[in-house]
Amino acid sequence: MQSKQLVWTKVNNNQLASCLVAQFLAHEQIPASSHPPINTDCIVICVSAVLYPATTVFKHLERNPQLTKTLVLCGGIGHSTPYLYEAVSKHPDYAHLIPEITGKPESHVLHTIFTRCFDATFIQKSGCTVLLEDKSTNCGQNATETRALLARNGIPEPKSMIVVQDPTMARRTVASFEKAYAPRPPNLLSWPIIVPRVKMEGGELVYDYDDVDESMPGVTGGLWSMSRFLGLVLGEIPRLRDDEHGYGPMGKGFIGHVDIPEEVECAFSRVQGGLGENLVKR
Repeated sequence: MQSKQLVWTKVNNNQLASCLVAQFLAHEQIPASSHPPINTDCIVICVSAVLYPATTVFKHLERNPQLTKTLVLCGGIGHSTPYLYEAVSKHPDYAHLIPEITGKPESHVLHTIFTRCFDATFIQKSGCTVLLEDKSTNCGQNATETRALLARNGIPEPKSMIVVQDPTMARRTVASFEKAYAPRPPNLLSWPIIVPRVKMEGGELVYDYDDVDESMPGVTGGLWSMSRFLGLVLGEIPRLRDDEHGYGPMGKGFIGHVDIPEEVECAFSRVQGGLGENLVKR
């Protein structure tokens, strides 16, 4: 699902508001339609229940293993891990792996998919090192545990890094990596691969697949339930705020300051104030 830049005029409906907030959270710095930079020091996949981004990275690596020197699969066992098992169980290409992956850390689940369903041997023999980080259970730990893992493997200060994360958490995750590597973070790029868009259909919000073309099979049917998606979106903006309740320096101090544009705050209020809350309660 490729992104369309939303030109701000006035958030006057829930569809536009939801899309605007989702676009901000995805922090798309590498467009889905483009090829990522070659020879990046490290690509970090923060495992999530939306499997399409990881699948896309693996396919890129099959075509060009020189995409990165080091691939980190990042994720332990947390409150969202059951969503990952469920996603695997419903995936047409991965469901047969359920007996093997159930109960494992998220990074091990993705590694099993990588080794069983892709040419992992070719990728690794071509010079791409694959590392598993299996302790983290949140965005901050994704960053700190990945840094520790890379340091243990002789990469204390990567100069370039691509972060692949659930698009509803991508901006916060990049901020977490910037914090973990302060004061000299690597050149960090967010590659969400999917920027979710919604539209009104029959009086309800549904995903807008109009932008999905033949180069992006597997997106439809592989996203969150709408209530899950809206719940993630509604929970994310308060975390990004730099106030006493947020994760910024004036709050919990988990991330550095993040500028949230006024139009995004207005859009968030629109989603929070009606349709979003009703759907989340379902």
